[in-house]
Amino acid sequence: MLKRIVILGAGFAGLQLARRLKGTDFDITLIDQYNFHQFQPLFYQVATARLEPSSISFPLRKVFQNKTNIHVRIAAITKIDRVTKDVYTGAGIFHYDYLVIATGCSTNYFGNENIERLAFPMKSTTEAIALRNHILLNFENALNASGDELKAIMNIVVVGGGPTGVELSGSLAELKKNILPRDYPDMDFSSLNVFLLEAGPALLSPMTKVSQEVSKTYLESMGVQVKLNTLVKDYNGQSVLLADGTHIPTKTLIWAAGVTGNVPQGIDDSLLVRGNRIKVDLFNRMEGTDDIFVLGDIAYMETKGFPKGHPQLANVAIAQAKNLVQNLRRIEHGKVLQPFVYKSPGTMATVGKRKAVVDLPFMSFQGRFAWFVWMFLHLMLILSVKNKLFIFINWAISYFTNDTTLRLILLPTKQQTDLYKEAQTPLQERIHHL
Repeated sequence: MLKRIVILGAGFAGLQLARRLKGTDFDITLIDQYNFHQFQPLFYQVATARLEPSSISFPLRKVFQNKTNIHVRIAAITKIDRVTKDVYTGAGIFHYDYLVIATGCSTNYFGNENIERLAFPMKSTTEAIALRNHILLNFENALNASGDELKAIMNIVVVGGGPTGVELSGSLAELKKNILPRDYPDMDFSSLNVFLLEAGPALLSPMTKVSQEVSKTYLESMGVQVKLNTLVKDYNGQSVLLADGTHIPTKTLIWAAGVTGNVPQGIDDSLLVRGNRIKVDLFNRMEGTDDIFVLGDIAYMETKGFPKGHPQLANVAIAQAKNLVQNLRRIEHGKVLQPFVYKSPGTMATVGKRKAVVDLPFMSFQGRFAWFVWMFLHLMLILSVKNKLFIFINWAISYFTNDTTLRLILLPTKQQTDLYKEAQTPLQERIHHL
């Protein structure tokens, strides 16, 4: 009988693992709440109407067409029973011989309920679309606004100086300079302000000092108001309250300040560390188990090179998945497992057109060449040739015209919202309701 592997999450780690196990002697079930894989590094381009959502989203069933040993299920995960080796979901109960948890992270609001309720996160394609709709609707409303309401509309506040915050702030600044004045010739956008707030002393904290300073210089030259050592205390939908008591009026607070692991119910709290990550050994096995593996952002592995765990990056997730593929085969053949060793290929971030910073293990560089390197490497990570082509065409048009044609306000209908909520309701609750 084939060994059953249940993979929770179709992010970079889960998808990579399933793709490399297709056609093997394992029976694989891939479970995710969405029916598509999402390319997270480009969410900000969807939010600022530079790319279509379909360009960075890939239907899971299309990826695994005609792969008879891989079964895709779209469902919310209810709990894991480690004793019976079952995963409970809204689509039923799935038994496993090996379980792989690759559920990734969601936005961390650090316990602030107002910010969670009113701010805009950007951890999924749907959230990026919601932000795009909000930004575009705000400018439509600005045509008839005045006074304090107009001021709140014309201030956009981004919280978090990591790659997402930096890239989004730069993209919003380019939107202000190149596109909005042409779309709204009867409006004055000189009063539009983009604020980037970072609680720490520098942007892009994992990168080198020169990249941190250059990225800040780039943003400020584009008109972004960068505020370091600035902590957000609260938000009421109209004004951001800072820890020093000052306020920034805004109707748009974009929260990119932190992440927390999506830990399924059934994992012991003693296995969790800061950021809601699960402790694993050198083979990505959850501590104290032989049949549960944890990959990607949610995995916490202490090594000599990474005493505080690996960075939560796509490259780490993909590398862990590749290593686990080999170890699953080693387990089946009774061989010694290979520990995971991560060799960082470097980190990078783009700020705007011809502006990017790249840190490689042996050198750092910034500017036009860094920007082309960033575009090339991200394009190569896109799954399908069709999507690569669409993204390249959009980028080429944007490069030569400083414009896009994707500024569509697409709001969900009530029926669509209700259907999605029903699909995410656990099966037991639906039966009880009937």
